[in-house]
Amino acid sequence: MSTHPQVVTVALGAPLEVRQVSTRRPKGNEVRVRVEWTASTPLDVHQALGGLLVVKYPQGLGDGTAGTVVSSGPNARYQVGDKVFGFTWRSNEEKSHQLYCVAPDILLGKVPRGFTMQQAVTLPNNFVTAWHTLTSDVGFELPWPKPNDYVPPELDEWILVWGGSSSTGQFFIQILKWYGYKNIIATAGKQHHDRLQRYGAAACFDYRSGNVGGPISDFLSQQHQGKHNIRYAIDCIGSRAGSVKPIAEVVRSGATVAVLLPVIIADAVDNQKPVYTLDAEEDVAWAEGVEVRGVRTHFWLDNNFLAEKLQTEIMPAALELGMVEPNEQVVVEGRTLLERAQKAIEMLRRREVSGARLVWRVAEEGEE
Repeated sequence: MSTHPQVVTVALGAPLEVRQVSTRRPKGNEVRVRVEWTASTPLDVHQALGGLLVVKYPQGLGDGTAGTVVSSGPNARYQVGDKVFGFTWRSNEEKSHQLYCVAPDILLGKVPRGFTMQQAVTLPNNFVTAWHTLTSDVGFELPWPKPNDYVPPELDEWILVWGGSSSTGQFFIQILKWYGYKNIIATAGKQHHDRLQRYGAAACFDYRSGNVGGPISDFLSQQHQGKHNIRYAIDCIGSRAGSVKPIAEVVRSGATVAVLLPVIIADAVDNQKPVYTLDAEEDVAWAEGVEVRGVRTHFWLDNNFLAEKLQTEIMPAALELGMVEPNEQVVVEGRTLLERAQKAIEMLRRREVSGARLVWRVAEEGEE
């Protein structure tokens, strides 16, 4: 059996390494993808530096894949030469920070014409997260295909998206707008407000301006639509001090709050292990009657409809129909696969980029 290079974490906080791993043939509905572009995520940092969830060393990293199908199983919907992108994460074989990824076809969609792999790879994990959160944890319908006359039942309710300029936050706002939601409030740095308002936010507030809850409450009190409280809040940041507690100060009884896990208690800094919790209610003074839900994106495949449709059909259509735009990209440069992967981890840890995705090449041109 042939082998190929894969980026792995080998010990808690240790530098990443590249190992040679087996390259196997796809079976059933699987395809083997030559990974050309990937996007690093906070989960890469959480696992490499904090050992979040189940980490079995050496463990591959990366869950955003964009590349070319080079081999397909007998029942796969994609054929050799197809350009695909997807959220692949469940095993080392599926991880994206390697030359070849083997995954079932339901975890991939075709890259639409007019879009590059570099653009497409900004979607999979965070688009899936946004859709899953809205339908499973927030409880919105999001019917697919969307009827031409669709009006959301929650049309008049106010929705807070904390961290609107994050990759996931941008998709939350754009999906909500496409389905007819108008009462969207977003928090983000001032430099991102114009874009988020174009995406569908009715108002934006700078979370760094001190007590942002005051201006949000003042804004709501000035509205004349009979709904002056936040009914739904989505925390795209998951920082106990930076987002969870501020949201708890704003929402009132009857609100539903979805917090993207993990909740960060202490960030990864030099020579210090990060601290996380999977309990979004722990050590937070939530008002009585607020329903708090911790979002676990990886459970979206439990929904049979989404398992079959979300990545194969809805995600590519979202680009083609203009439901969402790709995130802006910052390309991580480096001479080798390992250098690019390690540099991306460090850039994420230091939070060097705001409002854009860190993307980088896996396979070089002509590399097989």
